[in-house]
Amino acid sequence: MSNTRIEKDTMGEMSVPVEALYGASTQRAVLNFQISELRFSRAMIKALGAIKLSSAKANLELSALDAKLFESIALACQEVIDAKLDQHFVVDIFQTGSGTSTNMNANEVIANRATQIGGTKIHPNDHVNMAQSSNDVIPTAIHVSCAMAINEELIPALEYLKKHLDEKAIEFKDILKSGRTHLQDATPITLGQEFSGYATQIGNGIARVKRSMVSLQELALGGTAVGTGLNTDRKFPALAIKKLSELLKIEFVEAPNHFEAQGARDAVVEMSGQLRTIACSLMKIADDLRWLASGPRCGLGELNLPEIQPGSSIMPAKVNPVICESVMMVATQVIGNDTAIALAGQRGNFELNVMLPVIGYNLDQSVNLLASVSRNFVNKCIQGITANPEICLKYAESSLATCTSLAPIIGYDQAAAVAKYAYKNNLTVREAALELKVLPEEELTQALNLMAMTAPN
Repeated sequence: MSNTRIEKDTMGEMSVPVEALYGASTQRAVLNFQISELRFSRAMIKALGAIKLSSAKANLELSALDAKLFESIALACQEVIDAKLDQHFVVDIFQTGSGTSTNMNANEVIANRATQIGGTKIHPNDHVNMAQSSNDVIPTAIHVSCAMAINEELIPALEYLKKHLDEKAIEFKDILKSGRTHLQDATPITLGQEFSGYATQIGNGIARVKRSMVSLQELALGGTAVGTGLNTDRKFPALAIKKLSELLKIEFVEAPNHFEAQGARDAVVEMSGQLRTIACSLMKIADDLRWLASGPRCGLGELNLPEIQPGSSIMPAKVNPVICESVMMVATQVIGNDTAIALAGQRGNFELNVMLPVIGYNLDQSVNLLASVSRNFVNKCIQGITANPEICLKYAESSLATCTSLAPIIGYDQAAAVAKYAYKNNLTVREAALELKVLPEEELTQALNLMAMTAPN
């Protein structure tokens, strides 16, 4: 028996694997784009299923789609949403710039599965793609998939990370240490203050993403080929988007201008920029923790990171900050994805951007990576961090920058002289100031109160 069947489209016949739910259009794309192993994410496939279902509901309500056909299409769409048909979404990311091949992949899978369910022939274009175009469906799917992943995965993961950083800030609030600027000794801070900065970075990242969600929730659906809405009922866009919002429990709205919504990808570029900012925050935090935990004997040694695996194949007992390094690699990938999205976002030639698949793939990957690594950062690193208060205090007391608190009392030049004398003679600032008799001891003790230096006067 043959393991293929013959399917037809407007270009002629194609041999399609007998078990495949897709048809001739998808098979052409499979043969034309044998470029990579990259495929759209589960969120993107779910978004396509949800868009097709919501569109079918709108077309039924507008009396454009037969009720019996709708029932079969709706059941097939639900199977797409529920990840039952993922193996039939086979088109490479590097394909037609509009994502037409992926839209037709969805249309054919849903049409063929609906035909199986209802026993009546369903057409991928006439029925499943009714009142739609790849040019509005794929931009809509990119927005929808990203919005779902941000709401369900990224924001909860970042909130989880912020919560544990806040807890460490409280735990370490009384541990004095030296601040550092330009990698040089600076005035004292507490370890808790340092961690509070990390927590605030993540909190700001959450706020930035939420602000950009407003733009992402505007959808192109209903613009069809070029933004004019040709072949749609004027009521279709708002109605289909209302059905989509109810289905996914996210408040989507029709784009106020369909020409912008299809010709540009500015909302996605904006969101990617927010993800890049979060990546930069994670890079700073993870890199700081590596430095603060460097050692154990020849580094800073202010922190202890959890020991989770051997660090060297040749150096016995070596343990490395591997979780921090994994966070930094994710941050690097997300920043690279943002560059790709920014470049792709520029290819909005006239009425359509022609790099939609690579935009969607990179955006979804960035969201998923940031969500996953944030949780792992907490579970495998942040939760288990401990401090070395004695080392922290030693650095704070040794810092020549503590002479800063003397400057308002004895003047900048004399305070600098104290610091230079301390450095030359291997003394603390306190010891040098006593030898130089710049202030009475009681007044000096008050001026060089390290904890007092960590808060405004």
